[in-house]
Amino acid sequence: MPATPAPTAGTSLAAPARGAILAGDAVRAGAALSVVVAGATLDGVGVALFLLVLGGTMVPRALGVTGVLDVGYGAALLASAWAAQLEWYRAVPWLDLPVHAVCTGLIAALATVTLVRVGALPAPHADARPWRTGVVVVTTGLGAVLAILWELGEWAGHTFLDDRIGVGYGDTVTDLATGLLGSVVAGVLLARGTAAREHRP
Repeated sequence: MPATPAPTAGTSLAAPARGAILAGDAVRAGAALSVVVAGATLDGVGVALFLLVLGGTMVPRALGVTGVLDVGYGAALLASAWAAQLEWYRAVPWLDLPVHAVCTGLIAALATVTLVRVGALPAPHADARPWRTGVVVVTTGLGAVLAILWELGEWAGHTFLDDRIGVGYGDTVTDLATGLLGSVVAGVLLARGTAAREHRP
């Protein structure tokens, strides 16, 4: 069986778009500023959280991924972190669900892009329906794993760091369900968006 070619300049998955780099860098600047603000106003847990967010926003830049995925991913991480620190999840209990859906979906999509960029998954093929289906399946699977890890992280945070972090059977089940749903949607959008780009002359 011939080896699957690695992505080339002629194949793109969440490829860079002109003018989008500045938008992504603006989000990264916001994350860096948040670290400074956290250092001046929050405790060590808050600082660590924003350092983690800052590191996460650097991943698309390192991969050369720009555009909607870069900006959406970074903005979602930053917004979810501030929502936690400002206790918006306590003030608006249902806010936790869309955050899980959006963040899990975007992280799963970026993970799929990463696997393509490093050659672990085949490069895009606009006319190959199995390839598009595979993108959806892989993104959904990665999202399911991420959702589980997120819940484990919440449990660990509640147990060892801050008992204000919400945990419980109902919370865990709904978080897992919305994370999985967000990953399915992200996979579909990623596959459709890539197919549309590959059809362009």
